[in-house]
Amino acid sequence: MVRNAVSKACAPEPNVLSPHCPTRLVLDLVADKWTTLVIYLLSQGSRRYGELQRGVGGISQKMLTQTLRRLEEDGLVLRVVYPEVPPRTEYSLTELGATLKEPLGALCLWAVAHFHEVEKARKAASRKRAKGAETLRVPGTLAG
Repeated sequence: MVRNAVSKACAPEPNVLSPHCPTRLVLDLVADKWTTLVIYLLSQGSRRYGELQRGVGGISQKMLTQTLRRLEEDGLVLRVVYPEVPPRTEYSLTELGATLKEPLGALCLWAVAHFHEVEKARKAASRKRAKGAETLRVPGTLAG
């Protein structure tokens, strides 16, 4: 029954561009900034919660918890609680999660390799907008 509903939503085949196809939800998951960074860090090996929070700069405790729960629910991350005092919890990629190592790792490496070019383009666009705003001012008006 579920497969039938998916088939109808993705007819004639799965399409991430279709707003009704569940593949869009999967793309939304892996395209999320925090998901990308958590998976990138876990691709280097299992981590405890504190290691993840320190490793992913700028993520709040709430956002990390939500991201890890969602990744666990979607079968991408495995959470193991060790019966110790105090309890120890480790997170690692599942077999499915490990399939994202290459594409998300490539995306992270691309960001490192090209961030200077993106920053340069942003600055040029900002200058162009500022210059365009100057040319729109009419002498003798409040803006001019």
